[in-house]
Amino acid sequence: MTELRTLKVALLGCGNVGAQVARILIEDADTLAARTGARLQLSGIAVRNVNAKRDVDLPQELFTTDADTLVKDADLVIELMGGIEPARTLIISALRNGACVVTGNKALLAQDGPTLYEEADKAGVQLSYEAAVAGAIPILRPIRDSLAGDRITRVLGIVNGTTNFILDQMDSTGAQFADALAEAQRLGYAEADPTADVEGHDAAAKAAILASLSFHTRFALENVHCEGITSVSAADIAAAKDAGFVIKLLAIAEKLTDADGAEGVSVRVHPTLLPREHPLAAVRGAFNAVFVEAENAGELMFYGQGAGGTPTASAVLGDLVSAARRLVLGGPGRTETTTGHVPALPIDAATTSYYIGLDVADQPGVLARIAQLFAEHGVSIEIMRQTIHRDSESNVESAELRIVTHRASEAALAATVEAVKGLDVINSVTSVLRVEGV
Repeated sequence: MTELRTLKVALLGCGNVGAQVARILIEDADTLAARTGARLQLSGIAVRNVNAKRDVDLPQELFTTDADTLVKDADLVIELMGGIEPARTLIISALRNGACVVTGNKALLAQDGPTLYEEADKAGVQLSYEAAVAGAIPILRPIRDSLAGDRITRVLGIVNGTTNFILDQMDSTGAQFADALAEAQRLGYAEADPTADVEGHDAAAKAAILASLSFHTRFALENVHCEGITSVSAADIAAAKDAGFVIKLLAIAEKLTDADGAEGVSVRVHPTLLPREHPLAAVRGAFNAVFVEAENAGELMFYGQGAGGTPTASAVLGDLVSAARRLVLGGPGRTETTTGHVPALPIDAATTSYYIGLDVADQPGVLARIAQLFAEHGVSIEIMRQTIHRDSESNVESAELRIVTHRASEAALAATVEAVKGLDVINSVTSVLRVEGV
């Protein structure tokens, strides 16, 4: 029986995901060896504090604070530290030393991915990052490999479990945003500082990665229009529910063609109304899902746990086995599939529908004036609902209008909303949200 080759694996970071990766490497060593054709030896785990308490019981001799030396002696490097530095420097060092790298660092990839891809190409090694988007869901490799012979036209994703949990709580229980956020923090879905999640930054980084793979062009975080969910109120949720919609924070990347036939890609993250019959509307709790539309394959959806130590470790190990197989069998590593340059388009170029909430004076002719103004801006109304309210103190009646438009350019819709604000019969614009799937 041929003795298997041994590949040294360096692990950078031992948080929730890193600890599970280390556990699986140790416990499933024989199974992983059978699948890769090599022994994957965990040579060390680089951490800031070797004596910190961890949820998984791991051999103490594996821990070190000397990440630089650990990386230089490795065949495979798993980076789960997060952040930009020292992760960036360590990954580049690993690639230049001929090691394949597996990372889950979406922020680094979105900010400086092209530099890392170039270093991997120069060294002829593999840079893999399935865990950077949607946790355990295998989405990046299907887009890169399974759909390589197709043309993707649009990707819509729920890629942040924290915000999906919050919006789902607001929808199912009627909770206010602050209360739903507090519950997410109590359950461990949200950090003590939830800014990256609730302001959409985490989803935006993932959107840039999805867009880059889907459209074979390098997109960075700066190319992503980003809006969070902090302005979504319980009233918005209730009104959407009454109209047959659910609100989700969506990452959207879609190819657009202008009147002259020129192509571009819109990449955006924002709260979005979806019809309740849309597949993404059924994604509950902290789960993630990515909905892909392609010319030949049609509509595809990938669904699963988008976070957590064990699910995300599954994605990391999948990349690790693939990279190890390439080292065993030989051949260059595969990193990205950029074949051209499709320009990133501003949000104004996107085509969507708007859901607009208006508080208006209850008097004759108001609806006609609003409808006329919409028509003047080239925006047609699909649904208009009116509810009359009487102020208990002033005894003055006002009307609440909920309008859903037909699809139009973002620029035309935004201009319409600004014009509506100027009407003397408008007390206030209570909400403006985009609509997809209609």
